[in-house]
Amino acid sequence: MSAPAINETRKTKLPQRLPIVILIAVLIIAVVVICAVLGEGIAPYSPFLQRLGVGDTPPSAAHIAGTDLLGRDVLSRVIYGARTALVGPVVVASGAFAIATLLGLLSGYLGGLVDSAIMRWVDFMLALPGPLVAIVVVGVVGGGYWTAVFVLVVLFTAPDTRIVRSAVLEQRPLPYIDAARTLGISKTRILFVHILPNVLPIILAYVVLDFAFALVNLAGLSFLGLGVEPGTPDWGRMLFENRNILFSHPVALLLPAGMIILTAVSMNLIGDWLFERFAK
Repeated sequence: MSAPAINETRKTKLPQRLPIVILIAVLIIAVVVICAVLGEGIAPYSPFLQRLGVGDTPPSAAHIAGTDLLGRDVLSRVIYGARTALVGPVVVASGAFAIATLLGLLSGYLGGLVDSAIMRWVDFMLALPGPLVAIVVVGVVGGGYWTAVFVLVVLFTAPDTRIVRSAVLEQRPLPYIDAARTLGISKTRILFVHILPNVLPIILAYVVLDFAFALVNLAGLSFLGLGVEPGTPDWGRMLFENRNILFSHPVALLLPAGMIILTAVSMNLIGDWLFERFAK
């Protein structure tokens, strides 16, 4: 074997390095997770402590990110707010993943009336203006944060179901499925033991993207007053509460906004990378 051929063989065996952009995104998500888990343990002050006599103050040695209109430490509230920024989107992404996976597997493999019924429901859900539906339902029901989470689970399930169905349709005519049918393997086993592992990378990549979209949607609902309760440390709620001090104390508004953007963009980058790396 010639030297160029040997070098080419070695190159193909080398593991791919994690792109620097993805590494940064992973580090950002790791910081957010640490803030969500530790919460008040690493916050310099209690996120609920009010100092009405202090009011909103710019960044200082005592308060690195300043205080809001009620004298609450902005940095502490941003750290504590990572909890709602993670928990809700994780529930939305996980719930949509579970329901969409089941519906997509059944629709793509069984076909017929099952496929038709599921896809007509998907078409109906996709025709609805998702954000507007979420605003109306949460506003009418008045259930707050967890109602918003439930609504987003339902809304996110429809597009994910179509994605899973498309992946299953690619697997159904392959020889290993024909072999499984010939051996008399049950449909349930074919779906969950043979097909599911092959489409799982695509599903997981979209689950990460669902997290990012859910984060932005929940923050938007909180900004409109339809998410968390007033006074709760939440990035979207902080945007609403501090909007009037944008020019006098911009950090109080820009810090939670920056965290929403950084977290959402990081998860999008990770989701795109996972899709390119494992789903193609």
